[in-house]
Amino acid sequence: MNYPWHLYLMGFIYIIAGINHFIKPKIYLRIMPRYLPKHQLLVYASGALEVIFGVGVCISITKEIAIYGIITLLVLFFSVHFYMLSSKKASAGLPKWLLIIRIPLQFVLIYWAYYYLAL
Repeated sequence: MNYPWHLYLMGFIYIIAGINHFIKPKIYLRIMPRYLPKHQLLVYASGALEVIFGVGVCISITKEIAIYGIITLLVLFFSVHFYMLSSKKASAGLPKWLLIIRIPLQFVLIYWAYYYLAL
């Protein structure tokens, strides 16, 4: 089945984001909330899942499961976004306004993924 180009774009973005977890894990380790265990494992696992789900949305038989997986990850990532707002050190040097904008952007990304369930 041929999907719209923007579904493939979404998949590509998650693949690249997931690969980046392996290329530059220190970036992600720096922003992990302290209350979560095994930071390195979580960084690599979330990166692997982003790659798997990014590929999965492009394949008709796995598209729906991958979309639910992306939505689940995006919801889980809220904890990181709120943690980054909690202190200057947790913010990884990003300006406060950018950290605030990331929260509604997360809802946009969730909707973007949800939109493709109807296809």
